[in-house]
Amino acid sequence: MSTPNVAARHDVTTAPHSVDLAHARWRKSSYSGGANDCVEVVALGDHAAVRDSKDISRGLLLFSKEAMHALVSGIARGSISER
Repeated sequence: MSTPNVAARHDVTTAPHSVDLAHARWRKSSYSGGANDCVEVVALGDHAAVRDSKDISRGLLLFSKEAMHALVSGIARGSISER
């Protein structure tokens, strides 16, 4: 697996710290087919959060926008894949 070319300034964290989720509008991929077996994402200013739609009580991962862009770009290029 190769590393994405886009350098992210911040690491991923599971602790949302001061990010307000009270009015977050979580989105699920239209490719999920209505099943509850995918991830949900929300844009939060300078961050993006991802959570498991099957078990939202497990919490979320908080990414900087740069880190999220690097992740999605790497997946789209095929440089991040399952082993």
